[in-house]
Amino acid sequence: MPNPLSIDAHAHICTEETMALLNKASPKIASSMKEIEKDIFEWSIGGVPYRPFPRGGFDIEQRLKDMKASDVDMQVLSITPQAFMYNQDPGLAVTTSIIQNDQIAKHVRDYPKSFYGIATLPMQSPKAAADELTRAMTKLNLKGAQIASNIMGKNLDEPEFEPVWQVANERHAFFMIHPNNVAGADRLKNYYLGNLIGNPLDTTIAAASLVFGGVIERFPNIKFFMVHGGGFTPYQAGRWQHGWHVRPEPQKHLKKPPAETIRTFYWDTILHGQPALEFLVKEFGAAHVLLGSDYPYDMGTFECARQVKALGVSDLDKATILNGMTQKLLSSVK
Repeated sequence: MPNPLSIDAHAHICTEETMALLNKASPKIASSMKEIEKDIFEWSIGGVPYRPFPRGGFDIEQRLKDMKASDVDMQVLSITPQAFMYNQDPGLAVTTSIIQNDQIAKHVRDYPKSFYGIATLPMQSPKAAADELTRAMTKLNLKGAQIASNIMGKNLDEPEFEPVWQVANERHAFFMIHPNNVAGADRLKNYYLGNLIGNPLDTTIAAASLVFGGVIERFPNIKFFMVHGGGFTPYQAGRWQHGWHVRPEPQKHLKKPPAETIRTFYWDTILHGQPALEFLVKEFGAAHVLLGSDYPYDMGTFECARQVKALGVSDLDKATILNGMTQKLLSSVK
């Protein structure tokens, strides 16, 4: 197939300039890096270390080189999940959100042919989060937001988050839901299970909360983007459908079977297996599958665009996944 434009909808960033601004805002969340091997770092933020953190996570020129090597033309930039700051004082979280959103907007302005951007929000203070979403979309031209799959243990259908959904719905926002603070962590300490199982598990809980909590029905203009192939949701959708029919509990806030609501989600391509990705495309359609890499993390993939090009689907479907639907979603925000 000809080489269509490739837009990576799932890519994270925290530049050294951003780190310095966060450090200045509060020593409590100060970050630092130390090189553990060539171009690979350990990054600590708020006293919590993360490794490996490749140079491209903070160095835009390296990022652009990596994108070219991966056949990726553009990225939708979101913050690194380590910097959500939901466990901090709400006032500080507002400050850190403003800093990071201003920085993402700066990257988009500096490299308009390479980047789109979405915001981070101080979700522990929903009214402030709604205000920051408005600012980010109207003043900074960001296309929506990335939030965690739970907010310090609170599921996304909690009534307190309604102000955020109201603004997001009014603006037809693109909302990436990213796992964080995963459920069952006490049983997932070994073998890197916190990521291997915990991340897709928490994405699944978030999806179920949005579906069965009626959030998607009440706010149909929000484009909910579920990463890592949607966790377990696409592959257990039949179980949800069956449960709604035979049990009263799933019907509490959802007055029609969940299959239609589940089909409003958008999923990324990060499944690390061709049969699973081909199932996702076949079951939900290419228009609901967006290219994603999870750059720069090692549980992502540099092969994302080439994996899509290798799929046993039509060239039109490949182009839709690589860029068509992402461009349509981002251009429809208000």
